[in-house]
Order: sequence, then C-alpha cells, then structure tokens
Amino acid sequence: MITSLFHAWERRLADVSKDRVVRPFDWGLDWIPRNGHGPDARAGDVVSDWVAGVMADTDRFYSAPALDAYTFASEPTGTGRLEFPSAVTTPHPENNTVRCRLFPARSVRLKPDPRPTIVGSDSRRTGPAVLVLPQWNADPGGHVGLCRLLAMNGLTALRLSLPYHDERMPPELTRADYIVSSNVARTVQVCRQAVVDARRAITWLAREGYGPIGILGTSLGSCLAMLTAAHEPLVRAAALNHISPHFADVVWRGLSTRHVREGLDGHIDLDRLRELWRPISPRHFVRRMRDRRTLLVYARYDLTFPVDLSKDLVAAFRAEHSPHEVAVLPCGHYSTGITPFKYLDGWVLTRFLKRELRQA
Repeated sequence: MITSLFHAWERRLADVSKDRVVRPFDWGLDWIPRNGHGPDARAGDVVSDWVAGVMADTDRFYSAPALDAYTFASEPTGTGRLEFPSAVTTPHPENNTVRCRLFPARSVRLKPDPRPTIVGSDSRRTGPAVLVLPQWNADPGGHVGLCRLLAMNGLTALRLSLPYHDERMPPELTRADYIVSSNVARTVQVCRQAVVDARRAITWLAREGYGPIGILGTSLGSCLAMLTAAHEPLVRAAALNHISPHFADVVWRGLSTRHVREGLDGHIDLDRLRELWRPISPRHFVRRMRDRRTLLVYARYDLTFPVDLSKDLVAAFRAEHSPHEVAVLPCGHYSTGITPFKYLDGWVLTRFLKRELRQA
C-alpha cells in the first residue's frame, strides 16, 4: 500500500511540468569527428566507432586543459560568484561560460568586493570544500539550501550550473533539453562538457587553498559527479544522490524521461543505446573509485531512477571492492525534495562529506 501511495505521488509530482517537448531522433554527427568515415557511412556506425575510441582512453576524453582566466567576485551577502570559459565549445555562446556560486564555510570569510578579479581575492581560503552538481533542470535556486547546510557544517560549497542550465540556457529553450535528449552524440558531448567544467572548478578550489575536496551530485548530477571523481585525482570523497549504472536505462525506463524515450522509439533499441552511452555510464568507471570513499544514496520508491538499477550499481561497487556506504531514503525521486525527506537527505549527504573530508 505504501509503495502504491508513493508511486501515485511521484506521478503527480512529475506531471507538474507541462513544458516537456518530444524532440526528433538524431545520431548527432555534427557533434563528433567522422574519424575517416566517408559521407556514405551509416550514421550509427560513425557514432559507434567514435565511442569505441573514447572508451579506449577516457582520461583524454575527460581531460581539462589548464586555465588562468578565472573571474571571481565576492558579494555583500558573504557568497561569491565564479566564472570561467568551458573547455568544450558548443554552438551556443551562452553555454560556453561556466558559472558557479561559492558558499564559504563559517570559518572562511570573503572580503566583500563585487568587482570581478582574476583568480580570486586576497581572502585566506582554507579547509575542506565540496563541488555541488544539482539535478537536471534545476533552477538557479536548486541546491542552494544544501550548499548553505554544507557551509554551516564547515564545508565550503561551490555550486556549478550544469551546461544549458540557468544563465547558460539559450533563448530557444525552456528546459535543459540538450544535455539529455534523443540526440545520441550530443548527449555524450554535453555530459562530457559538464565533467570537464567540474574538473576546472575543482582546480580553482585547489589553487585557492581549499582542501581536501569532495563532490556531491544529485540525479543527473550524481552521474556527472561520479564521472568527475573517476577522472579527477583531487576528489577525495563523492556523495552520489540517486544512482544508476547505465545512463541509457534511466532514460529508457525513467518517469522523468518519458518524452526523451518517445523521441528514441523506433530508431534505436536499449542495447544499442546502452553501448553508445558507455562514456557517460557510471558502471564502466566503478573500478576507478577504489582510492576514495563513496556514498551511494537511492530512494526506495523511485520511479525516475528505478530501484533495481540503483541496487545494480551498489552491487558493482561491492564486486569491484570500491569503498562505499549505502543510504536508502524512505521516499521517491521527486519527493526527496519535499519536507521531511529533503532534510533527511541533506543530513545523510552532509554527515558523510563532513566526516570523510575531515578525516582526509
């Protein structure tokens, strides 16, 4: 009975959004190199060959070239804003500037100065920090409360706006459709952009004197946080909030991505999609998490990240002997953001990161 009640609630919460658009299927060849394929090559084969090359060297795929052009401005409220160019250039200029908000820990004080400075101000910044990656389609206020909770517990939080979100969204969009869509290669490339953006943000934190550094991601942000942690040696602990081993399976089966599945239907099957989305699927990088602690959080009544998928990722961590903890929330995906469950979730995430980063 409880399961039925939560599932009905989840469906009502999902139906609040009325601006979902079914977009046409596209292999996304304009987002990748052709790697010697001629104009008559089948599009699916071109994408498959590109993915095989990516998986042969994911360190190169997720590399983040060094950067000096960070711009930071403190604010009278005690927070700060960080901007820097993305390492991945997309056709949308708005999306090519990364925007972050800094929430200093109580022990850290920023000098109030709204004038942008290169790299940072003269304020002394030390202590543990957490990069926060919100969920898909989070608005500018998404996870701000969580960032403040982290700061109250002595952890400086840097909230990164994902590609095609907030100020990075071009005028033709009302939702962040280009990061998860029925365009196969674009989805991979924009998720890659999120990872290299996150790595540049982490580099800035380290250069400013923060450390040790953790990462926290929710839903889509959880997937991107794990990809980042798996390729960024500065990350000492990862809190993954709503989890799945395969990107394709969540899109194919999830409540929140029914419109994306509709665009895929009739053009590709799940096995092929799972193969082509390997570069953005956490299962393929579990072994790389052996040298850091990971918190795996899932919700018992989740219809967006089906529970059997979450359990599969937990089993993969166990099989690979990657150190981890598991927390199961007594709610669903959407209801995680509603009282009292949001407070339970925030406490679980903050407690883990506070303990692990202080020990580190």
